[in-house]
Amino acid sequence: MDIVRLILSILLPPLGVFFQVGLGLQFWINIVLTLFGYLPGVIHAVYIIARR
Repeated sequence: MDIVRLILSILLPPLGVFFQVGLGLQFWINIVLTLFGYLPGVIHAVYIIARR
């Protein structure tokens, strides 16, 4: 299942984080990072998925 989350994190970073942690603080942080730039959102999403 982590493979699917990683693929989603590369395509749509907030969606991958949402499937990992739900609508928590990390999800909103990822939304903001993705709005600032696509790459920071991807890095954060991969970090969240790899950490758990």
